[in-house]
Amino acid sequence: MAAFGLRGKSLLALLLACLLALLPAGLIGWQVVQKVHGHFAEAFAGNITQLNREKIYAPISRELALALRFARSEVTRQWLLDEQNPDKRELFFREAEGYRRDFRDHAYFIAPLDSLNYYFNSDEQAFSTQPRYRIDTRDPANAWFTGSLATTDNYNLNVDHNPQLNTTRLWLNILVRDSDGSPLALAGSGLDLSSFIGEFIASEQPGVTPMILDRNGAIQAHQDRSLIALNSGADQQAQPATMLPTLVGDAAAVTALQQALAQAEANPGSLQLLNLPLQGREQLLTLTYVPELNWHIANAIDLSTANIIGGQWLWPLLLVLVLMLLALTLVFAVGIERLLLRPLKQLRQSAQALAAGNYDVRLPSTRDDEIGELSDAFAVMVDKVRSHTRDLESRVQERTYKLEQANREMANAHQKIRDSIDYASLIQRSILPDRSLLDIFGDDHAVLWRPRDVVGGDFYIFRELAEQQYLLGVVDCAGHGVPGALMTMLAHAALDQAISDCPATDPAAMLQRTDEILRGMLSDAPQFRSLATSMDAGLVCVDMRARQLYFSGAKISLYCSDGELVECIAGGRRALADKRVGEYRNAQMPLHASQTFYLCTDGFLDQAGGDHGFGFGNSRFAEMLRQHAQLPLAEQKHIFSNTLARYQGDYLQRDDITMLLFRFD
Repeated sequence: MAAFGLRGKSLLALLLACLLALLPAGLIGWQVVQKVHGHFAEAFAGNITQLNREKIYAPISRELALALRFARSEVTRQWLLDEQNPDKRELFFREAEGYRRDFRDHAYFIAPLDSLNYYFNSDEQAFSTQPRYRIDTRDPANAWFTGSLATTDNYNLNVDHNPQLNTTRLWLNILVRDSDGSPLALAGSGLDLSSFIGEFIASEQPGVTPMILDRNGAIQAHQDRSLIALNSGADQQAQPATMLPTLVGDAAAVTALQQALAQAEANPGSLQLLNLPLQGREQLLTLTYVPELNWHIANAIDLSTANIIGGQWLWPLLLVLVLMLLALTLVFAVGIERLLLRPLKQLRQSAQALAAGNYDVRLPSTRDDEIGELSDAFAVMVDKVRSHTRDLESRVQERTYKLEQANREMANAHQKIRDSIDYASLIQRSILPDRSLLDIFGDDHAVLWRPRDVVGGDFYIFRELAEQQYLLGVVDCAGHGVPGALMTMLAHAALDQAISDCPATDPAAMLQRTDEILRGMLSDAPQFRSLATSMDAGLVCVDMRARQLYFSGAKISLYCSDGELVECIAGGRRALADKRVGEYRNAQMPLHASQTFYLCTDGFLDQAGGDHGFGFGNSRFAEMLRQHAQLPLAEQKHIFSNTLARYQGDYLQRDDITMLLFRFD
């Protein structure tokens, strides 16, 4: 810390000031460099595209002109009109050899439409006046032939692989016509694709990818041969992976690319520039249209890797700036040492004595300036600190004692509240009929009971009404925690009275009677209408001798499933002790050994979870029941609990959850 004292802080302040001054200058300079870089990038892209255009156009146009002369030769036409005439055949092939020597790759082909014979001669194969093979128009490999006849007026340029000749070339397909305009044959030449790409498409510039596109955006030539759209020049069809718009991907960028292609075709020879994501990287695309070839000559330039502006001049400039900053820092450090740090040294020593608790130190006033005034101020401060320290120590001791006493009282109160709630939980659990259910139903029942707090507003009931007659039910009282628990005690007492007053097979009457009792308990309270005192309930009466089940519910439904279907018997639309009196009806159904029954409070159905925090929902709940209805009930309970936990995720439990599962085997 001593090394990084006032001296270090002063130097740091100087450096920060320099940096703050250099920051806007650097940002402005960087923007200028970026604009210059962008300008040079566009100029670089335009120049290299024009250069590629001329480099490609000149040889291709020469080959095209020579192929047109070859296809439109009168000797060629006469032989096509009489293909089997030996004299015309000999004359044609003699003249064709002259054209072949002039073609760049010394190769030509001709395919008469009448015979569908395919003649081909090149340096790689022995000269022959006989056809190499006969074109089968049903063979997909000959799609170039049928496509050229269907879509070509005079000629097309098509990249294709000929499996019979085992060669991949850039073919110049010329449509040979008779004097009356009727088509006679397809003829032309071909450039070996590998040599064409190596000579005209390959680029030694880093970050520069030359390519050739047709009018639809299909790639005709590319350094990556897997991206070339074979045969698209003849039948105008291409795989999506060989279409430049597909490689772009972004919809807005695809639209901009299509507009640029259309603009280039409208203005042949002009340059179109646009930025677009190509194969996952932002690149500058330049293209120009050559109408004689029906091609777009394009270049994709990755500005992050292309060597557009040399960085040789940046390093000397940065070095000069660093040296200037160091010199300025050194001059400032010497000035701070002489004018400020030495006079402050004595003041620091006195201050250290004060820090050690020696309040009798007197700071001498040795200067008639701000530092001397600071020494006098320190002396005054020492006297006041001495006085205030004594007062503060007394007050701190007094307040510390009071705070400790308050903390002890708060801890005692908190422990009493916790003990009361735990005791309330024990009382609430004591009214749950777990032992009775186990004695009567055994493994044919299961209970999922999960209060939101230590105590809650949900409980379940079981009564043996008569021989072979049982009552099961779940109740959801309004509120959570202690208020909900108090409501459960009132609801439990009211249900006990209602069960005693009503017939054993009439759960609707039990609900109606419970509603009357609750209203009698709460109506005398002046706050009755302003508090949430309602409760949902679902009661099932089972007559084992008659093999009948009777159900009635107040906003709680009964579900049953045999593993194939899930049936839901809806309860009444109003809760018990609601603001308006509800009507409750009995539903009767026979008991089957294959069915499992479920009573569930809304805490399960309304629990938030999933990706969007929506409730679990009735549909998801019914599907869960259907999938597991045939399993043992204890296993079902475990599965349901885990299913809800996975759906809930990190969301908090909203409400008390109670689910009663039972079957009658």
